[in-house]
Amino acid sequence: MQAYRLDQLTVRHLTGTRAVALDGISLAVAAGEQVAVIGPSGAGKTTLLATLACAHRPESGTFEVLGSDPWRLPDAARHRLRARLFLAPQTPPLPPRQRVVTSVLAARLPRWSLRQALASLVKPVDPAAAYAALARFHLGDKLYARVDRLSGGERQRCGLARLLLSEAEIFLVDEPLSALDPALAQVTLATLIEEAGARGAALVCSLHQVDMARALFPRIVGLRAGRILFDARREDVSDAMIAELYANENQDAPLLNPHETPDSLAVGACF
Repeated sequence: MQAYRLDQLTVRHLTGTRAVALDGISLAVAAGEQVAVIGPSGAGKTTLLATLACAHRPESGTFEVLGSDPWRLPDAARHRLRARLFLAPQTPPLPPRQRVVTSVLAARLPRWSLRQALASLVKPVDPAAAYAALARFHLGDKLYARVDRLSGGERQRCGLARLLLSEAEIFLVDEPLSALDPALAQVTLATLIEEAGARGAALVCSLHQVDMARALFPRIVGLRAGRILFDARREDVSDAMIAELYANENQDAPLLNPHETPDSLAVGACF
């Protein structure tokens, strides 16, 4: 079964001039597949993930999620479909005065009754599960901290801990490493990849860290100016392809150290 099928998909920005954000995108992602999306700032990576999460309605083209076109479904059916997806934005929308335990347990809201949800605001219903999810991102000691006391990187990992408590079949993760040091970045990616593999969930992750994309993801999509420049197995992605993807950008792409190989990085990321 395919998680996604996109054919000649065009999406416009929702505000301003409504310029084209994604221009004729064709992409298929199988259930359980793990894909890294790389490209310069403004390439359309965040828009692509929002579109895959059924948050942006395409202007034209074919768009199927788990075998259905979400925009042809009744509202209730589309809502149920969205519950099978988990979008982790770069800056998670966590209520600042809320405790971390409550924010993480909010991942279970789609399957809770209103009564359960309100009760958990007063007394978290399963703090042990929240702790276990946070601990996988080295954040267990923040279980009862307030969200507004977290650093940017801690907030990112708190948002990702929510993912672990969801029942999602598709993980959509936007720049999860932007506020993390290298050691935490490796732990974070390794945890996401492990969880996706364990439950057979598709994982689509946008990354600025080209070296980690090439080390850890079997498939890499290069996005530039709203178009797919390449879609290839990681072993087929060359330095020349990366250079073309980031050509004429103000900031050079973070290429692999010439003394490191993708396999050596992958081994280090697992520990």
